[in-house]
Amino acid sequence: MYKVMLVDDDYPVLELIDYAMDWERLGLQVIGMHENGARALEAAASEMPDILITDIGMPQMDGLELVAKLKELKPNLRAAILSCHSEFEYARQAMKLQVQDYLLKDTLDPSQIRTLLTQFIASLEEEREQQSKQLRMERLVDRNRSLMKEKFIRTTLQQPLLDKEKWRTELEGFGLSLRGGETIIPVIGLIDDFRAAKLRFQSDEVLRFAVDNVMEETLQQSGMSAVHFQYSAQETVILAAFQGGLKVNGFDETRILLRSLQEAVRSLKLTMSFLIGDSCSEPEEIKASLLHVQQDKIARFYRTNGDVRRSTGKPPGAYDLYRDFHKSSEKLRDLIVGKKVAELSAAVDGWLGDIEKCQPDPPAVKDWVLRMLLDTRLKLQSVLDYRSAGNADVLPNEALELDTMAELKEWMIGHCLSIIATDLYGGASSKRSEIAEACHFVTQHLDRKITLEEVAEQLFMNPSYFSRLFKKETGETFIEYVTRMKMNRAKELLESSAMPVGKICELLGYDNQSYFIKLFKTFAGVTPVEFRGQLRKG
Repeated sequence: MYKVMLVDDDYPVLELIDYAMDWERLGLQVIGMHENGARALEAAASEMPDILITDIGMPQMDGLELVAKLKELKPNLRAAILSCHSEFEYARQAMKLQVQDYLLKDTLDPSQIRTLLTQFIASLEEEREQQSKQLRMERLVDRNRSLMKEKFIRTTLQQPLLDKEKWRTELEGFGLSLRGGETIIPVIGLIDDFRAAKLRFQSDEVLRFAVDNVMEETLQQSGMSAVHFQYSAQETVILAAFQGGLKVNGFDETRILLRSLQEAVRSLKLTMSFLIGDSCSEPEEIKASLLHVQQDKIARFYRTNGDVRRSTGKPPGAYDLYRDFHKSSEKLRDLIVGKKVAELSAAVDGWLGDIEKCQPDPPAVKDWVLRMLLDTRLKLQSVLDYRSAGNADVLPNEALELDTMAELKEWMIGHCLSIIATDLYGGASSKRSEIAEACHFVTQHLDRKITLEEVAEQLFMNPSYFSRLFKKETGETFIEYVTRMKMNRAKELLESSAMPVGKICELLGYDNQSYFIKLFKTFAGVTPVEFRGQLRKG
C-alpha cells in the first residue's frame, strides 16, 4: 500500500480531497494532512510518503520548496501541485522539479485527482517491478559468481595446476592480480562450533549465504587487496595480496583484516578461527601453502574459538592415552552413579586438559573418548536401572562431526550429564517401552529443538495417539516433559560451568534468549543469572 501526504493551508480543500477519494480501494493510505510545508517536512522525517499533493502558497515553507526538499530525500517521489495560481512561472518551476502534474483549485474535479493517483500507482508499480527484476538479476549474478569462486578454489586444491597463466587470469577476474609481483598470504577460516551453527541456520546453504555476504562486504570496505572463496559451509579460503618491501608487514596487516572479518561474522552470532599459511607469489606455492594449512590437523583440532594463528604443520605429540584408562573409567562411573555433576565436569576437564598439553593425534583422542563412554555404559548397566538411549553406534558418527578439542570436551560432559538425567528424570514412571524410548531420545537430543511429531515418527506411531499415551503414562504432556528436561539440564550447566546464559540457551536448542529465560524462571522461580548467584552465595 502506497503512502499519500496532503499539504494545504486551506484545510477544507484537504477534507474535500480526503472525503472524495476511496483510498483503500485505490491501494493508498493517507499518512498525514498538513497545513504548511514545514510541518509536512517534519512529519516526512519519520514516515516518508510515496505520493505528495501540495499547495504552493503556504506560510513557513511553500509547496515548491517542500517538493525540492522531499525529492532530495526520496528522488522517486510522485508529486502534484494544487494551487490557485495559474501563472506560467509557477508551472515552469514545478516542471523543473519534475512535478508530475499541476492542478488548479478553481477548476478542480475529484475525478482529475483520481485519474492522477491511478497514474501514479501504475508508474510506482512499474518502477517496483523493475527494481525487483534488477534485484533478482543482481542476486543471480552474485550467486553465479560465488559458485564460480567455489569451483575455482576447489579445482585449485583438488586438481593438478596445469595452466598457470589461465589460473592467474581467473584469479584476476575475482579481483586479485598477480601481475605486479605481489606477495600472497593464504588463510583458511573455520566456523567454530559448526554443529551448533548448522542447527541454528537450519541448512548449509543458508549458513554459506550469510557468511559469504558479510565477508564480501567487509573485504570491500577494508580497502585491502584480498578475495575470499567459500570452500564449504564451514571453511573459507582468503588470499591477501601485498607489495614486497620492508615498510609493510603482510602478516600484521593480514591479522588486522582477519580481526575485522571476525567482528563482521560476530553479527551473525558466529565466531571464526583463522589459520595463516606461508607467504608466496607463484600459483604452485599458493596451492602448496593452502594444502599445508588445510592438512594441519593439529592446529585445526587444538585451536580455540576465535583463534588467529600461523599454521606450523606441527606433528602429533606423544601421549599414552590408555595408561590409566580403567582407573579413569571407574572414576567416571562412580561420579555418574553419585550424580556428582561438578566433580564430573572437573574430571573430564582434567583428563582432556592433560591430553591437550601434549596434542596427540586427534582421531586417537576421539577414539579414547568413545571407548571411555562405551565402557562407562557397560559398567552402568549393572549399577543403575539404565539402558542405552538409542543405538550406541551413533556415538562414533557424532564424534566425527566434532571439529575441535573444546567441542569434544563439551560433548563428552554433555553425554555424561544426559546419563544422569536419564536416571533422575527418565521415563521410569511408565512400564511402556515406547514411552521409555521417547524419554531416552529426548535425553540424547537436548541440544536441539525436539518436536512431538519427530519422536512419534521415530517410534512409528501416530502423533495424536502418542501424545495421549504419553500424557496417560507420565501425567504430563510431551512438551512439558521436554521443557522440564531442558530446564534441568540448564540448571546443571549453570552449576557446573561458567558458560554465559546465551551459550546455554543455544546449547539447548533455543533461538530466542528472552523466551529461554522466561521458561527457566517459570520452572525454577528465578532467572538463570539469579539461579547462578544463589549457587555462589551457597
